[in-house]
Amino acid sequence: MTENVRRDDAIIVGAGLAGLVAAAEVLDAGKTVTILEQEPAASLGGQAWWSFGGLFLVGSPEQRRMGIRDSAELARQDWFGTAGFDREEDTWPRAWAEAYLDFAAGEKRAWLRGKGVRFFPVVGWAERGGYTAGGHGNSVPRFHITWGTGPGVLEPFLRRVRQGVDDGTARILHRRRVTELIVESGAVVGARGEVLAPDAALRGEASNRDIAGDFELRAPAVVVTSGGIGGNHELVRAQWPERLGTPPAHMLSGVPAHVDGLMLGIAERAGARLINGDRMWHYVEGIENWSPVWQRHGIRILPGPSSLWLDATGKRLPIPLFPGFDTLGTLEHLRRTGHDHSWFVLTQKIIEKEFALSGSEQNPDLTNKDYKLLARRVLPGAPAPVEAFKEKGADFVVADTLPELLAGMQRLAGDELDTVLVEQHIRERDRELDNDFSKDAQITALRGARNYRGDKLIRVASPHKLLDEKAGPLIAVKLHILTRKSLGGIETDLSARALTADGRPISGLYAAGEASGFGGGGVHGYRSLEGTFLGGCLFSGRIAGRAVAAL
Repeated sequence: MTENVRRDDAIIVGAGLAGLVAAAEVLDAGKTVTILEQEPAASLGGQAWWSFGGLFLVGSPEQRRMGIRDSAELARQDWFGTAGFDREEDTWPRAWAEAYLDFAAGEKRAWLRGKGVRFFPVVGWAERGGYTAGGHGNSVPRFHITWGTGPGVLEPFLRRVRQGVDDGTARILHRRRVTELIVESGAVVGARGEVLAPDAALRGEASNRDIAGDFELRAPAVVVTSGGIGGNHELVRAQWPERLGTPPAHMLSGVPAHVDGLMLGIAERAGARLINGDRMWHYVEGIENWSPVWQRHGIRILPGPSSLWLDATGKRLPIPLFPGFDTLGTLEHLRRTGHDHSWFVLTQKIIEKEFALSGSEQNPDLTNKDYKLLARRVLPGAPAPVEAFKEKGADFVVADTLPELLAGMQRLAGDELDTVLVEQHIRERDRELDNDFSKDAQITALRGARNYRGDKLIRVASPHKLLDEKAGPLIAVKLHILTRKSLGGIETDLSARALTADGRPISGLYAAGEASGFGGGGVHGYRSLEGTFLGGCLFSGRIAGRAVAAL
């Protein structure tokens, strides 16, 4: 069976956030669009549905109400100090970074609010840095949590596309796996591929790859919004950069298996240039999901700054590799230890205030816009999803005494863990709490964090000794590397047009979202300021959709 039906103004490959934004822009311009998606309808919205919904905004009313003085100049200092652009290939990524910062400090918030998106009033502080003012990290909190988390970000664009489906201007063709972009006279004029058999898989679950037919569709523009490589561990290892040490033998997956990167190779065969493939973003605070949806399903802990961080042998991590300060700096250090895991040591008092779990499903209060449930965050006790992991998660050790904690850690870690060293670090740290001043940089940092009212209110526990019985029980968490995002991808100009190796736009081919490194082939450079991945999908999808609509 070959599909070759109506000819739309655009074909979009991938029904994640970037693809839906691009489709909404095409529809708003009075054009027609077909979205091709290899997964069943249950997975509509892609990875964004699973996200915490954090968005990078600069100089927002939410920041000002929390006493934060932000500016476009400060954001640019932080972005470029973090990105570390240093390659010839960074010409377009730099240009995209400048454009995105203008967007984040300008119309981004108003544009989203016009679509009904609202934000949690306490702004989070991701990637705190810990180096010099011109180095990596956010100088101020900029992580704006969407009311409704990832589904809340998706909702207006899903609504617009579904309206198009209802009025006949849009189609969403599920179970269509693109295997080739059709190139004629140097221009991309359509896509062909395989029709996969129907599948009742729920969101995120693996679906079959049984071929039931084929298809071919044509349009004057094709937009690739197929995501990155995080679900394909072999491809992650193949592209793993030497600067991050050796690739891990064991990793958890922060994204479903269908995030396989195959479309990137298909775009390359059509003439697109892939750049910065060795730039990637993986977390080091992953824990095994006790109720997994996909294979090797991991959840990331969004930590506050108080937990004691130890490598697999029990050695404390160096300054400034504290929880929440430098994701890739910590990954690089840990990979050079020769081990695939590390440890947090903390107390019940810390877990209650400082542990958040990334993902819409782990934050039902924010996702479901449940005010009563949300109010419990300021009450004693950890959020229910966190307590569930503490009780049922394979990576948690809970004990009333230090000897019991060390024995539990030893059971999970084996002989590689030096429990004498662990005890030494705990007691050294606790002695520093006898005074209101300290030479321990982490204790100084967490006291400084509490100068921000948002951290003091709901994010950073008051400083206390780990062995303080009133703060117990003691908790240790075994942490794994968790795959997440590709920071490189299809090189594009500022109109989201895919470029050839010699810098020429490919007629008819566009890219957005993670497939384009969130714009230009690597808008984040080497490292991200966090809270910027959804924003990159929004921004690049909007640019691609408007460029196609202008044809």
